[in-house]
Amino acid sequence: MSTFKAPRGTYDLIPPDSARYLAVREAIAAPLRTAGYGYIETPGFENVELFARGVGESTDIVTKEMYAFETKGGDRLALRPEGTASVLRAALEAGLHKTGNLPVKLWYSGSYYRYERPQKGRYRHFSQVGAEALGAEDPAVDAELIILADQAYRSLGLRDFRILLNSLGDKECRPVYRGALQEFLYGLDLDEDTRRRIEINPLRVLDDKRESVQKQLTGAPLLRDFLCDACKAYHEEVRELITAAGVSFEDDPKLVRGLDYYTRTTFEFVHDGLGSQSAVGGGGRYDGLSEMIGGPALPSVGWALGVDRTVLALEAEGVRLDLPSSTSVFAVPLGEEARRVLFAKVTELRKVGIAADFAYGGKGLKGAMKNANRSGARYAIVAGERDLAEGVVQLKDMESGEQTAIGVNEIVAELESRLG
Repeated sequence: MSTFKAPRGTYDLIPPDSARYLAVREAIAAPLRTAGYGYIETPGFENVELFARGVGESTDIVTKEMYAFETKGGDRLALRPEGTASVLRAALEAGLHKTGNLPVKLWYSGSYYRYERPQKGRYRHFSQVGAEALGAEDPAVDAELIILADQAYRSLGLRDFRILLNSLGDKECRPVYRGALQEFLYGLDLDEDTRRRIEINPLRVLDDKRESVQKQLTGAPLLRDFLCDACKAYHEEVRELITAAGVSFEDDPKLVRGLDYYTRTTFEFVHDGLGSQSAVGGGGRYDGLSEMIGGPALPSVGWALGVDRTVLALEAEGVRLDLPSSTSVFAVPLGEEARRVLFAKVTELRKVGIAADFAYGGKGLKGAMKNANRSGARYAIVAGERDLAEGVVQLKDMESGEQTAIGVNEIVAELESRLG
C-alpha cells in the first residue's frame, strides 16, 4: 500500500472508467475536426500576468483560485486556470493571425487547475475540451460554435441539458449599463470585497452565487435594456442562426459568466441533474482580449466544455456509452513452443489493427482463461504442443463457447474476417 495519495480535490483516471473520459473527449472533438478546427496544445503553466489581464484581476479565479508560484529564476508563473488566454497567447506568438485565413480555428484538450473547495463536480484539477475561433466578428461563427457543442453532446446521448444565451454588449453600450448597475449596487448591503468588485467590474457581482447577494439583486437593471442597435442586431442574428439549425436555447438576461473578457455573445450549457454545479460548459465572444494581452485587435469567440461534468451528466441521465472492448483476442499458450508461436501471432494481429493480448507469466490453462474472460476479449486462441504438432490452434468464441481448430497460418485472416 502506497503512503501517498492523490492531492485533495484531484482524481486519478484509471481503467475501466478512464475509457469513458476518452470517449467524451473524442465525441466533443469530432464535430470540431469536421468544421476545420486544428489541434493546439499549450504549456500547463503561463506568466501570471497573462491570466491577471485576460481573466480579470477582480475574478475569484485570479484573486482566490489560481495556483501561482515563483520559479528559482524569479519568474512569476501560474498553473493555467482556463484555456482561452493560453490559446490566444500561443496563436499570437506563432503569428497564426497573419496568414490571412481568418478566423483561425483551434481546439484543445487538457487539464486545468483552480484552488476551490472540493465537491462533486468541482475539482482542483479538472479536464476540458475547448474551441476558439480567432479573428472574425461574425454572428455565424458564434452560432457555429454553439451548434457544434450541441452536436457533440447529442452524439453522446445527452438530452437533458439546456443552453442559456445572453449578450453582454460592447465598448459602446456596456459603459452606460455599467454606470446604471453601479448606482443600483451601491445601494445594497454588501460586504467590503463585493463593494470593491462594484468599482472594478460590477457585472461580476451579478455572478455571485451567494443567496444573500442574489436576494438583493431583484430589480437590478438588465443589460439587454441597454444594448446599442449594433449589439441588438448582432445578437438577434445569432439567435436566428441557432434556431434555424434546430438548436433550442433559453434567453437568460442575467447570464454574465465568471470571466472579465466576454463581450456580446455569452452562453452556458447547464444540466439540472448535477445539483448546484449545474454548468457543464460555456463560453462567449471576447473581442478585446487580444489587445488586453498586448496583441492587435482580434475579435474572437470560443467555449470550453468540462469532461468531468459531462461524464457526471451522462451518469445523471443513465446514459451508457457504447465503448469498444480494449481487447478483441486473447492468446493462451501452453508450453514454451506455443509461447513463441502465439506471441508472434499476437504481434501480427496488432499490426493489422486487431486489439490482442497475451497470457503473460506462464500461467496454467485455468488461470490464463480467467484472464481471457476478464479482458473482455471476444475470442481466445489456445495452443499446446499437440495442437502445434498438427499445425493448428484452438479458436474459442468467448460468447458462445464454440471452439474451432484453425491453421496456425490462417489465424490473422480468420480473425480479420470474424471481427470485420
